[in-house]
Amino acid sequence: MMEKEVFNKTRGATLGAVRFADTFLSRFRGLMLRRNVETGLVLEIPEGRGRYGSGIHMFFMLVPLDVLFVDKNMRVVDMAKLKPWQVYNPVKPARYVIELKKGKIDETGTRIGDTLEFKDI
Repeated sequence: MMEKEVFNKTRGATLGAVRFADTFLSRFRGLMLRRNVETGLVLEIPEGRGRYGSGIHMFFMLVPLDVLFVDKNMRVVDMAKLKPWQVYNPVKPARYVIELKKGKIDETGTRIGDTLEFKDI
């Protein structure tokens, strides 16, 4: 899996390292059954899926996550602080779903409307 860093250009803050789930198995497994989430995960959503096609579940998750829903222009369109076994559909369709360690949204001051960037590590 490709690894990048998520940077909030609006706030000048680094959200952390992420891996791109770029295979069927990596998308299927996601972060399930992990006790520690130091490196986040990015799910790239095919265009045209709509808001329900951008939704995620927290089945078999062992830890809570901060999740950002980002459009094709790299703007945050929704965000959520999710606990294991929750299901969440964003208020707007997303091109990227970024799953991060709990607390990253508050730590960086990330807000809806912020512009993000994937940087090489």
